[in-house]
Amino acid sequence: MLFKISITLLGLILAAAFWVRLAPSDPDTWHQLLVDPKEKTFATGVIQIVPDGASQFTNFIEMVETTRLTRHLAGSTAQGAVTYITRTKFWGFPDYNTIWIEGDDLIIYARLRFGLGDRGVNAARVSNWVGRLSGT
Repeated sequence: MLFKISITLLGLILAAAFWVRLAPSDPDTWHQLLVDPKEKTFATGVIQIVPDGASQFTNFIEMVETTRLTRHLAGSTAQGAVTYITRTKFWGFPDYNTIWIEGDDLIIYARLRFGLGDRGVNAARVSNWVGRLSGT
């Protein structure tokens, strides 16, 4: 009986791990710009605004594209908005990073897909990107 339970639990864990890695990412769902964004850190992500950062949009996007485990999902620099998926190293959990220009500002909206909290991972990633952009 214990063996059957163990095998069932292992199967469920493996199924969840595969789903996390293989679940489709619909650009229409994740490539969304917020209306009237405000800087905020929350349990599942972060919204960061870089004042007067619009002129650095292309450089910022080039830097994001060099981030390990990050791939393009939707948008382009020509459109002024791009969304990327950055996955965690071990489990491959996807985090979605939408970056766009609004007026003179650069807006970064990073959030998780699965779970109730990201333990500050998105805020740390965005802070690192912004710090690298400003040279600090």
